[in-house]
Amino acid sequence: MKSFVYLITDEVGIHARPAGELVKIAKQFKSKITVSANGKKAEATKLMALMGLGVRQGMQVQVDIEGEDDEAAFKILQDFFEENLN
Repeated sequence: MKSFVYLITDEVGIHARPAGELVKIAKQFKSKITVSANGKKAEATKLMALMGLGVRQGMQVQVDIEGEDDEAAFKILQDFFEENLN
């Protein structure tokens, strides 16, 4: 299992566009990918669940990746957060 914590600096947080992109990326992997924030968890393959987390600027999210391709998913997801939610 791999995980990382990321501080959201994007001024509108995890909104529709990056959430949709995150879902597309998460669906490429066999690993289960979970995003946690505000005491809630959402599977990264479910757009409405991600949006329901209500992640705003200045909040931290934890991304947990568990499965056979967790190493590959870890690197790609870290890059995604840095490029799209910064």
